[in-house]
Order: sequence, then structure tokens, then C-alpha cells
Amino acid sequence: MRVFEYAVPDPYVFAVLLTLLTAILAAALAPHHGAVAIAGAWYNGIFSIFEFALQMILILVTGYALASSAPIQRILNALAQRPKTPRGAMILTFLVSAVSCWLNWGFGLVVAGLLARAIARRMRIDFGWLVAAAYGGFLIWASGLSSSIALAQATPGSTLNIVQSLTGHVLPITQTIFTRFNLVPVIVLLAVVPIIFLAFEPRGDALVPATLPPEPAAEPAPSAKPTLGRMLDRAWVLNLAIVLGGAYYLATTWIAHGFSLPIQTLIFIFFLLGLLLHWTPIAYVRAINDAARVTGPLLIQYPLYGGIMGIMTGTGLAGVIAQWFVSFSTAATLPFWSYLSSVVISLFVPSGGGHWAVQGPFVVPAAAKLGASQAATAMGVAIGEEVANMIQPFWCLPVLAIAGIGLQRVMAFTAMIFFVALVVFGASLLLLAPK
Repeated sequence: MRVFEYAVPDPYVFAVLLTLLTAILAAALAPHHGAVAIAGAWYNGIFSIFEFALQMILILVTGYALASSAPIQRILNALAQRPKTPRGAMILTFLVSAVSCWLNWGFGLVVAGLLARAIARRMRIDFGWLVAAAYGGFLIWASGLSSSIALAQATPGSTLNIVQSLTGHVLPITQTIFTRFNLVPVIVLLAVVPIIFLAFEPRGDALVPATLPPEPAAEPAPSAKPTLGRMLDRAWVLNLAIVLGGAYYLATTWIAHGFSLPIQTLIFIFFLLGLLLHWTPIAYVRAINDAARVTGPLLIQYPLYGGIMGIMTGTGLAGVIAQWFVSFSTAATLPFWSYLSSVVISLFVPSGGGHWAVQGPFVVPAAAKLGASQAATAMGVAIGEEVANMIQPFWCLPVLAIAGIGLQRVMAFTAMIFFVALVVFGASLLLLAPK
């Protein structure tokens, strides 16, 4: 713990150092390694991530605002009061986070941070330990129902369905998500990760409790002499009109095209539920203002990671790494080596869809040439990314922002999860994946 607190910098500085390392590696190894090419790829990457960065900030703000509503606060408080000991609180937080992330990664990240805050307000518990358990559930997101790589390969005509574009085949989720090599390690980790956390529970002088601001205050009572503007501020019918219109759109879209929950739809649902549960426009505005205060660190860090991804893809560095692992693979080991190369690449390109766009064009033809399982190879790439997230702070930023805690207090625990998951998933791909 003390080693991480001493050595791990602020997430912004971490991103800067990673940018410099990526540029150096590109200069040394990438096919397009000139200074102009590297600088241009970095610049383009910074601005290409803006849409995604705004989506992540919106999911954080709308999810945070939703959770501050009175009904959700009552649910969180009731859930937070269930455990009677710090150990029980940690186990509950991890399992709720893991199940939520398996169902939908965006929903899981928000729920995890908010539940950790609710528990920390009611119990003396090491906050870094608890938040690490909350983020630890993200370990299995790409093995779940919102796995971007698995879903893309199951969607005919998807721009990210590289398997179909190169082989003509679509991979249903029964061959990727609902398989032994994917679900067995998930179940193992659901049991093992809490045991690891229990073994390293901070106690005595090592325990650092949370220092959280007071819970949001109730909406002020209306003025004795309301003005027209104040009446409109509290006109619940305005919120209800937006909610009904949004619900109508979602219902007709799902009926026509089937149910799906991409990140933009999740943001929209959070927005509509927030409007409904806060009831009046002014109450929701106040909730959004409170939520927006936690997004500051994200505004500059996500563009930096966009620049890193730009260097990796624009210079061809990611392809060099992927091709090196493929070069000594066999039909039986390609899913495993794709998994390990994914772990490495994910440290620089921590984005499921963007990551697959980089690595997929190398591993899919290799699987076809070697006669390896396309499903296991694709899932190897997806699983590698979720494992690498335990030591890559990119996806931890929303949880840290919600919880209000530094990366240093969390990474000591998530690094332990990383090494355990690295072995568990790797063994599964070697032993259980189809040959």
C-alpha cells in the first residue's frame, strides 16, 4: 500500500507519462515513426475522442444526479445499511458492482461509486479498500452482456464485425459470452476476489476512513410570494412532458428494432429517470450542478488518452505489438496470446471498440489461417482489456470522481486483482477454449 501511495502519481500525471512512453515506443518500433507522424497522430487522437469523452462525462453527471434523487437515495441507504461489518460491506459492494457491470458497464460504474459513498457515510471503513472493491466489479464487464467486442461480432453488418467482414461468419453470443471459457473464470473470480480483499483489509493505523461532504440538502421551501419564474421552475408538468416524450421514443425504437442498451441510450435513460424522480425542473438543475463539480479531472485526462490511442493506431505501433504475439501462435494458443497482447495494448488503448479496431485485423486473419477458434480469439482480446483495466486508470476515473478519492489509495488493491485475474482468465483460455 505505502509503495503505491509513494510511487503512483495523480491520474493526470500518469496520463502524461504514458503519452511520453507511447511516443518513445512509436519512435523506436512503429512503421510510421517520424516526429511529424507521431505528433500528427497524437493531435488527431486528442480531438477524435471528444464524442466519447462527452458521453462519459454525461453518464457520470446524469447518473450522479439520478442517484441524488430522494427515491434512489432511499434505496442506496437501505442497501448500505444491510452490512453490519466492514467485511460484509466490501463483499456487498463488490458483488453489486460485478453483477451491475456484467449487465451493463456504464450502469455498473455509476452504481459502484455511489454505493461505496453511501456505505462510507454510515460505517468506519477504509475508503480506498471499499472503492477498490467497487471498481473491482468492472473486471468482468467485457465478459458480460455489454461486451462491445462480443456484441459487434454478433451484429451482422456492424462496422466492428471484423470476423464477418473477413470470413463471412457472424458469431452469436452463445459462442462468445455464454461459453465455459468465459463464464467459468467469471464465477471463480466472483468467489476469489472478495477473499483477496479480506486478506488485505486495512486495520488500526492503516485504516483511512472517508472524508465526504454532507449529503445533498432537500429542496428549499417555495417563497411565500411566488413569481411566474419560480412557478415555472417548479412546474412538474415540464419534466413529465420530456419524460413521456423520451419514453415514447425508446418504446417505439425497441419495438421496431429490438432491445439494446448502448452508452447513449443509457445516458438518455439516466436523464429521463432523473427528471422524473427529481420531479421539478429546478430540483434537477440543482442536482446537475452538484454532479458537474466532480467532472473537472476528466475534462483534460480523456483527451490525453485520446492522444495516446492516436499514436498507437496512427503510427502502427499497436499493430506491431499484435503481430508480434501472433507470429509465434498456434491454433491452440492463439486465443491465449491474443489475450496477453490485448493486456499490453489495453494499457495504451483502453477502449473496447477502439481496441478491437486495432487488434482485430491481425488476430482474425491469423485465426482463419491457423484454424483457431474465432470466438475464443475475439473473446481473448475482450477479456484482456477488462483485466488490464485493473492497472489502467482510464475507466477508474468516473468511480474516483464519484467517490472523491485519489488513485493511489485504490491501485494497490486493484493491482492484486490484476495478477489473479491474469492467471485465472489465461488458464481458462488455454484449458477450456475450443481448439
